[in-house]
Amino acid sequence: MKMKLFTALAALLLMSLGSTSAEARRYDGDRTYSGYSERASGARKAHHRKARRHHATRGSRRGHRHARRYRGGGERVASYHSGVGARPGRWCGWYMRTRRGGGAEYNLAWNWRKYGSPSGPQVGAVVVWRHHVGEITGRAANGQWIVRSGNDGGRVRERARSVAGAIFRVG
Repeated sequence: MKMKLFTALAALLLMSLGSTSAEARRYDGDRTYSGYSERASGARKAHHRKARRHHATRGSRRGHRHARRYRGGGERVASYHSGVGARPGRWCGWYMRTRRGGGAEYNLAWNWRKYGSPSGPQVGAVVVWRHHVGEITGRAANGQWIVRSGNDGGRVRERARSVAGAIFRVG
């Protein structure tokens, strides 16, 4: 009887110490388990981060499920400036609001066509394209106008641009 009890306890102890099930492995939060090499899991983590950013900003099905929404309609990003609210996913209009003021309707670039009064291209004018808005800060040697705008390549950028077909407003 003692031998059977001892054997059963020893078997139970060995089974509990030797288990390496998937549930026993540490989960690192990015749908990968820590059994992978550091290089592989690092690359996998970077891929998931990039995919989450892409999906959240492009309005995909996954982005709509996971992105927080704000009253103006776009995705919410943790960025506030000059009391104009959360920065939306497409934020060139929002950036102009930080420079010139205006309500939430100016988060949409095309709505800047109603700002101030019409003008021609000149330093200080707001330049409005159908899907982008910026402000003219100078003139380049090649005749193009230098425009500062938000969300130009994902950041605030100042560069020479063609303003053909654009609308100009001064306020």
